[in-house]
Amino acid sequence: MRETLTKSIDYGRRLGAEYVEVRAQNLFKTLLTTKDGTVEGAKEGTESGAGVRALVNGAWGFVSLGNPDSKLLTEAVDEAVRLAKAASLRVKSPVKLADVKGVEDRVTAKPRKSPQDVSMEEKIDNALAMDRTVFGYDKRMKSCTISYLDVTGTNYFVNSDGACIQQDKLYVWSRILASARENGVYTSAREEIGSTSGYEVFDTETPEKVGTMVAKRVVEQLKAKTPKGGSFPAVLGPNVVGVFMHEAMGHLAEADLTLSGSILYDKLGKQIASDLVTVYDDGTVEGAFGSFKYDDEGVRTQKTPLIEKGILTGLMHSRETAQKLNMEPTGNARAEDFRFEPIIRMRNTYLAAGDSSFEELVEDVDFGYYLKSFRGGQANLDGTFQVGIQEAYEIVKGQLGEAVRSASISGNTLETLRRVDAVGRDFELWPGRCGKGQTAFICDGGPHIRVGEVTVGGGA
Repeated sequence: MRETLTKSIDYGRRLGAEYVEVRAQNLFKTLLTTKDGTVEGAKEGTESGAGVRALVNGAWGFVSLGNPDSKLLTEAVDEAVRLAKAASLRVKSPVKLADVKGVEDRVTAKPRKSPQDVSMEEKIDNALAMDRTVFGYDKRMKSCTISYLDVTGTNYFVNSDGACIQQDKLYVWSRILASARENGVYTSAREEIGSTSGYEVFDTETPEKVGTMVAKRVVEQLKAKTPKGGSFPAVLGPNVVGVFMHEAMGHLAEADLTLSGSILYDKLGKQIASDLVTVYDDGTVEGAFGSFKYDDEGVRTQKTPLIEKGILTGLMHSRETAQKLNMEPTGNARAEDFRFEPIIRMRNTYLAAGDSSFEELVEDVDFGYYLKSFRGGQANLDGTFQVGIQEAYEIVKGQLGEAVRSASISGNTLETLRRVDAVGRDFELWPGRCGKGQTAFICDGGPHIRVGEVTVGGGA
C-alpha cells in the first residue's frame, strides 16, 4: 500500500501539482437498527477506497475512488490535477497551506474486546435486551429505537510534504431513543454510548442499565409540569454544558465558519465570557470518542485553548485557514471517509472545571432551573442558540424541586458565557456524532455551571 500511494504522489508532482495528498482506508463496519423489538436492519462488511486531493495554482481538485489499486489511483491523481487546473482559472483567493513537517508513523489500536470478535447475533441480542428493558419498565412506554455502529480498520495518509501515516480506527457507538404517552402527554428521551477501546463498553454500560436509565427518564417526565417561560438563573449539568459548548460556542470557533462571518470573527484576544470560563477543543484526551493522533491532513492533534479565563485565544484550524490567519494548524481537519474532503471539525470540546460544589451552585438560587440532560441543540453564526432539555427540575430556595418537561433554553452565546457566575469542580465527557455535511465522532462536556440568567421556554 505504501509504495502504491507514494508513487501516486510522485506522479501528481510531475503533472504540476504544488501539493498532493492521498487518504486511503480499509475499514470493517457493522450497522444495526432495532425498533420496538424488531430488527429493522443489520449489515456488516468491508469498505475500502481512497481520496486524492491536488493543489494547483491555488485551487483544489478532489477525486475519490472505491478501489485504490495502482492503475485506478494513477487515473484519480490525473483527474484531481486536471480539476484543480480548471478551477484555478477562476479562483479569486488562491489557497495556500501552512507549513507542516511530514512525519512517518504507525498508530495502532489495542482493543480489549474487538467488535470484530463479537458475533452479529450477540450484538442483536444486546440491542433487543435493551429494548425489552425499556418496555418492561412501564406499560406506558410506546416506542424504542436503537442504533448501533462499530468501525475497525486502518487509514493511510501520504502527502507530498513527506508524511506517511498508518493509523488504526476503532469506534463502538450506540444510541437509544424511547418514548411514552399518558393522557395526551407525550415524552421522550435519548442516550448515547461510545467507546474507542472496544466492545467491552457494554460490560459496564449494560443493556439493562442503559434501558432502565432511559425508561426512567421518560416515565418521570409524564408527571412533570411545564416550565414557566421567562429569564431565570439556571444550573446546567455537564451533559447540557457539553452540547452548549459544542453547538453554541464550538462551531463558531471552527475557523472556516469564523471566516464565513461567525460572531467571533473580530473577537480574537478580546474578553467574550466570564473570567470563570476556559474552553478547550482537545484531541489528546485518552480514550475519548473525539481523540486521535493525526488529523486527515497529517497534522498532529493537540489540546487547543479556545477561551482562557474569558478571553478568546484560539480557533480550530486546517492548514488552509491557519495560513490565512497566520496561525498554526491545530489538527482539526477531518473527513468522514475517503469520499469526502477534510473540513474543520471538533474533537473533544469542553469547559474546564472550576472549584464549586453542586450544593454551592444551587444554594444561592431563589427560583430557577436545574437543566440536567439535553435533547438536541442548534446555533447560528450570529451567536443565537437553542438547546432542548430532556430532564430538568425547578430550584426553589436553594433546593431541587419538582421535575419539568419539554424545557428549552435560548439566547445569545456571548451574553450567556458572560453570565456564567460559578463553575463546578466535577467533570464529565459525553460521546456523540456531529453533522456538518459530514459525520464525525466527537465528545463534549464539562462540569456543572451556574448561569445568572438564561431564557427558559417549554411546552406541553
